[in-house]
Amino acid sequence: MKRWKKGITAGVLLGTLGLLAACGGGDKASAKNGGDSGDTTLTVTTWNYDTTPEFNKLFRAFEEKNPGVKVEAVDIASDDYDTKLTTMLSSGDTTDILTMKNLLSYSTYALRDQLVDLTDHIDGLETEPAKESYEMYEIDGKNYAQPYRTDFWVLYYNKKMFDEAGLEYPNNLTWEEYEALAKQLSKPDEQIYGAYQHTWRSTLQAISAAQNDKNLAKPDYKFLVDDYKRMLRMQDEKAQMDFGTAKSTNVTYQSQFENEKAAMMYMGTWYMGALLTNLDEGKTDVEWGIAEIPQKEKGEAIKTFGSPTAFAINKNSKQQELAQKFLDFCSGEEGAEILAGVGVVPSYRTDEINKLYFGREGMPTDEVSQKAFDPEKIAIEFPIDENGPAIDKILQEEHELILVGDVTPEKAVGEMKKRVEQEIE
Repeated sequence: MKRWKKGITAGVLLGTLGLLAACGGGDKASAKNGGDSGDTTLTVTTWNYDTTPEFNKLFRAFEEKNPGVKVEAVDIASDDYDTKLTTMLSSGDTTDILTMKNLLSYSTYALRDQLVDLTDHIDGLETEPAKESYEMYEIDGKNYAQPYRTDFWVLYYNKKMFDEAGLEYPNNLTWEEYEALAKQLSKPDEQIYGAYQHTWRSTLQAISAAQNDKNLAKPDYKFLVDDYKRMLRMQDEKAQMDFGTAKSTNVTYQSQFENEKAAMMYMGTWYMGALLTNLDEGKTDVEWGIAEIPQKEKGEAIKTFGSPTAFAINKNSKQQELAQKFLDFCSGEEGAEILAGVGVVPSYRTDEINKLYFGREGMPTDEVSQKAFDPEKIAIEFPIDENGPAIDKILQEEHELILVGDVTPEKAVGEMKKRVEQEIE
């Protein structure tokens, strides 16, 4: 895979060290006992364990390879994950392995000295197939996590709905073509829409930043105006569900796509694994495919956004040696084969892994899908910055105000700039 646009500025991050509390180190020698069974229990933080298939697959495979070891999930609701994990670590929690859900929180834990420095160990590993993902975790030349999964955004579409409308499947669409297709495919009287755009600000802001070569941590947001106008227009034309309804009724993107309420939806590649699992279990029978995410101009290099996911070792872990063994397993070739087998994109990518990924039963294998799986540029969802959490909150608030009609896009981007500048100062 290609061309992550690196967004980390380590020198800026180090300015926050004086404000961050450090936690103590762990003891590698001792291990927890897994109750009466006599197994050694390795604990790992997860989110939405039951609906995130790769966790169970990786845990069970590691147990099988290491008799006498039991891997136990410390499961946290997805929306509460970073808040809960921050609280756990600040109170000295000893959970062995911490799943890094995003780069923003990862940098905070690393600079608080809450994660084991893995730099020397990683230097001795074969990381070339995951080189770009590893680079995302570097802070001043050091690395505190090992990426196992790398997600980026593609366009999902419902083949049956396109067939019924007599329309060709999407392929290298512009945003104008996407909007026109959504209008043709919508049946608002039946609450069926040509497109569904989820409520996260990233569904507009991160895509726009990637395709305009912009940095969301920098207070210049005029480039967002045209994209917000398109989304508002599509809502008014009932080409997609309006933001207010989706937000107030807690609509899930899975239900919209899998219940055939939306013909198109752009979402991360992580959704493929969950979608395939639901198809296997008979929870949906949607006929689906993927295409490149729409672009600003016809035929230009495909630009999208995404983020890797990694495992890190808690400095308070009492069994760091075993934890390191788990990280190596999940982030290397063996873990990549398991992830590809359940439709999850591994960070460790080779031609053989890619073939295995698309060889999974139910995975689309057409040429357009293959092209969507290999975009020319994947920009980081949100660049790491010392003011990141505060900026993220500002951008989300203004995003919601635009989409419920309280402010115009022009006024909102001005407020974004003003508020972010004040936060930085």
